[in-house]
Amino acid sequence: MKVVAMGGGTGLSNLLKGIKHLVPEELKDLTAIVTVSDNGGSSGRIREELNIPAPGDIRNCITALAEDEDILTEVFKYRFSEGECLKGHSFGNLFLSVLTKITGNFLEAIETVSDILKIKGQIVPSTIEVVDLVAKFSDGSVIKGETQITEYGKKLIAKIEKIWLEPSDVKAPQEAIQKILQAELIILGPGSLYTSIIPNLLVRDIKNAILESNAYKIYICNVMTQYGETDGYTASDHVKALYDVVGRPFLDAVIVNTGIPENKIIEKYMEEHSEPVVADIGNLVRMGVKVYAKNLLNTSWNLARHNPIKLASLIMEVIHDLKVK
Repeated sequence: MKVVAMGGGTGLSNLLKGIKHLVPEELKDLTAIVTVSDNGGSSGRIREELNIPAPGDIRNCITALAEDEDILTEVFKYRFSEGECLKGHSFGNLFLSVLTKITGNFLEAIETVSDILKIKGQIVPSTIEVVDLVAKFSDGSVIKGETQITEYGKKLIAKIEKIWLEPSDVKAPQEAIQKILQAELIILGPGSLYTSIIPNLLVRDIKNAILESNAYKIYICNVMTQYGETDGYTASDHVKALYDVVGRPFLDAVIVNTGIPENKIIEKYMEEHSEPVVADIGNLVRMGVKVYAKNLLNTSWNLARHNPIKLASLIMEVIHDLKVK
């Protein structure tokens, strides 16, 4: 089966860590389409100084798909903790940036690093243009920049009403369009709804290709609400936000977590105004989507996140259901 996974941040890389083990026995082809609108941390500094797309989420996905967790993979993950110029930078981000400048091509730089780490799949950015995320909040404020949007949301004085890209007419790489149109299964998420998943859908070529594709389309809903973005959102609220951006319903199924984190973990998240996403399965069914509901928590971490292996197992269940049809 040909699969396209779409998103950004730790959510997508976590998913890739699990499903890469299905290549090539179960997945004939695996492609990650990754957002490049991040303007914080190392990626933000590189964007501003070198005028290239943000490399951070790309680098995370490359290392997640690396065939072996060897020393070279650890080198690409390494983040400098000292040095006036280097502190905070990831070696992988710097390496991607150098290759982009040498080759003059962001896509070629990604392919080169992917070959070096022998990744089990392909990484394609949703655009190779430098792009900013912009949001209008319910109080009328217009905030530019992914990091700034998140920080403004944390003030809890308004909610995101509308979100878009500047420039709005950025193009997607042809490779991304081809992979979406050829896909049999498209997976969105998990990850930050407004700053990791939706930015991909705001690239018009990506959105149109998803709507045109005959692939089975799944959304993996987050385990917890995100402070400043999805406060109070249920699983169906996440889906409604996706539909609002795309303009119409387009999902076939939604994966929701039914596991409840330990009290000490919930208390930790509640201090940051975050809580478990309510799996309102009835509302999802009424929206016309098939629901896959299971305990997908990773109990070995002191964090409420998806377990990559549990998630991969459920993806296999979805694939089995599709083959039976």
